[in-house]
Amino acid sequence: MQISLGHLGYCTNIHAGEHWVEHFAALQRAIPPLKNRLTPDAPLGLGLRLSNVASTELAVGTRVAELRQWLTETGCYVFTMNGFPFGGFHGVRVKDAVHKPDWTTPERVAYTNRLFTLLAQLQTGPLTTQPGISTSPLSYRHWFRWGDADARDAAFTQTTQNLLEVLTHLVKLEGETGLAMHLDLEPEPDGLLETADEFVHWFTDYLLPMGERHLAGQFGMSASAAGEALRRHVQLCYDVCHFAVGYERPADVLAKLKAADLRVGKIQISAALKATIPAETDGREAIRQAFAGFNEPTYLHQVVARTQTGELVRFNDLPDALAQFSETHAEWRSHFHVPIFVEDYGLLQSTQDDIREVLRLQAVTPFTDQMEVETYTWEVLPEGLKLNLVDSIERELNWVRQLVNRSAEAE
Repeated sequence: MQISLGHLGYCTNIHAGEHWVEHFAALQRAIPPLKNRLTPDAPLGLGLRLSNVASTELAVGTRVAELRQWLTETGCYVFTMNGFPFGGFHGVRVKDAVHKPDWTTPERVAYTNRLFTLLAQLQTGPLTTQPGISTSPLSYRHWFRWGDADARDAAFTQTTQNLLEVLTHLVKLEGETGLAMHLDLEPEPDGLLETADEFVHWFTDYLLPMGERHLAGQFGMSASAAGEALRRHVQLCYDVCHFAVGYERPADVLAKLKAADLRVGKIQISAALKATIPAETDGREAIRQAFAGFNEPTYLHQVVARTQTGELVRFNDLPDALAQFSETHAEWRSHFHVPIFVEDYGLLQSTQDDIREVLRLQAVTPFTDQMEVETYTWEVLPEGLKLNLVDSIERELNWVRQLVNRSAEAE
């Protein structure tokens, strides 16, 4: 849906179905009632998630045309895609395999190029935005010798070289369709790109110099034209949950991007879990037990602890953090996408304040026109938090719409 600050939709990775027929059936069940409740008189925007298998199946025969027709008849449009999870994402153990295959592989390149071709084909009418696709933060850093500077350099060089093949595809598609589509890299805890500083470093020290040479060789672009093309086609996916887990203040993230003249392709509106840890033993143990209630085996739930002296201590997953719970920890934040409209979970809280701040800053000076709600963990939430899926999606989108409109009115 279009709201005062741009396009708002939800990511369909909340729906199971790794094959296209299964995923389309889930969309056909959920989206018409959502559309009627949320925007009966206006189009509803979607963030489509396709697995590699589903994207291959959708590209066969008349299926794209059939999907376009269904979108038109239903009153929906696709303004963004989630190209991060390549394989199975529901009902299987995902963990660090969410990064596989990573940007060191030709499979990731082929998948992403296929998604962009589909995204261009799915445009059903004139848009006020240029569509984008979010993707992984290049790879998972624990697969590399991260303490070795040469190993880090090799990882960044190899992943960037592969990503430039997608850039070539995007430049060609822009010439053919007029769509300046963008690939939005999504930093997350333990990604090859984890923080705003790391994204800026990678873009300026690897993507820019390598990309300028690549575009000069492929298209004869000057350095300035190549730099503009890189900034237009490669942007940042601001996942609010991910930056909140790393204790990065939204204003600081945006200031760093602005200083480097880099852009945000979309905001993924999501919330993590957090808690201040009391000094007394019983209180600390109660917090540990509360986090243990969210310890499930499907997804990675990285934890970043802030110590009493302000140091950040990172744990690969929630079980590791639970086993190393320390009296020196003053606060915990865990990468668990919880419903965004709930602020308190007993002794735990969500990072909902970060969403409020990001959307306030968006209202003051809009930095993107694409916003996507992403809560994919409904089926693995503790039993007391599981609600009707369609009702929950509706509630999340209405909560954001009301918050955005209040923020815009306040400015």
